[in-house]
Amino acid sequence: MALYRKRRMRTGIALICSLAVTLSVVPSYAADDIESLENQTSALEDELKGINQEILSLSDEISSTEMQVEILNGEIQKTTDNLQEAEANEAKQYEDMKTRIKYMYEHGNATLLEMLFSAEDMTDFLNKADFIENLSEYDRDSLNKLKEIHQEIADEKTALEEQQDSLTDLQSSLESKKQQLQTKANETSTNLEEVNQRLEQARKEEAERIAREAAERKAAEEAAAAAAAAAQSSSSGSSSSSGSYDDSVVNGGSVSASSDDVTLLAALLDCEAIGSYDAMLAVATVIMNRVESSSFGNSISSVIYAGGQFEPVWTGRLDSRLESGPSSLAMQVAQDAINGSRLAAVADCYYFLYAPSTNRDGINIGGNLFFTSW
Repeated sequence: MALYRKRRMRTGIALICSLAVTLSVVPSYAADDIESLENQTSALEDELKGINQEILSLSDEISSTEMQVEILNGEIQKTTDNLQEAEANEAKQYEDMKTRIKYMYEHGNATLLEMLFSAEDMTDFLNKADFIENLSEYDRDSLNKLKEIHQEIADEKTALEEQQDSLTDLQSSLESKKQQLQTKANETSTNLEEVNQRLEQARKEEAERIAREAAERKAAEEAAAAAAAAAQSSSSGSSSSSGSYDDSVVNGGSVSASSDDVTLLAALLDCEAIGSYDAMLAVATVIMNRVESSSFGNSISSVIYAGGQFEPVWTGRLDSRLESGPSSLAMQVAQDAINGSRLAAVADCYYFLYAPSTNRDGINIGGNLFFTSW
């Protein structure tokens, strides 16, 4: 999902931390001790390295949080669509019921009596009476069931929005902490630059002092030699000088899995895919691709339960589906995928999102958009 994006972020942050400071004019410190300045430089370099590592870790955490927010946005959009559909079904059922009640009110007594008195025998009479009673009971039960579904979807949307708010707050907190660390890194870089300039100046002055002392010694030696030569000359009387999808199914190889793994995968397929074979096999192919990749877990359960990857895990929908039991179609697709079946169109994909919630490039299958990297 996001390996290339994370590498670019790390590189950018490292460059910012390393090149944040402009050169400034620093006065000469002839008396600075070179060893002391070298120790200060080493300490500041270690401090800056630690800060940069913290920034990189925060960047990874921010990237993971952004991914979870995007996934939740998709689920909220999906739930909103489902809620609108449930409301429409509820309204239609209510209108149908009102129409039947109106008809029964306007024609009811005579029509119902005619139906009852047209019975050929007592059994027929009881059956027709039971039919009339069941008709009213059916209307009540159907409307109540639609109301329950409407409430469940509304509650799920509320829970998703609360989690979205929580993740957004966490993201803001991480961004603030990252900014504070970058400010500290800039200050540390400034201090390091100043100490390096003082160290360079101290080394330059030390080299000049050594050169000056060497020149003085040489001059003294030459003077001594000249004096000796002059004395010798005096004694001898002489002198001298010197940078549409493919719906075919391919075999990607079977994986080792227990019956619990099959059930777990099937339950996730029921949560994440519309009930068609291709849509479910596309999601199952992504799961199997992750199992076989070194970048994810090496088992079905470790891939599914990896932190922040699949919304049904952290919202509880997966547990509810496991409790009620996966559909027969999901069980079939899960077993086929474990045996090696892969949908060719998404054979190289590792991620998917609810299609109406994103403008990413990818392959749309069953309302989900599949893509290779985050």
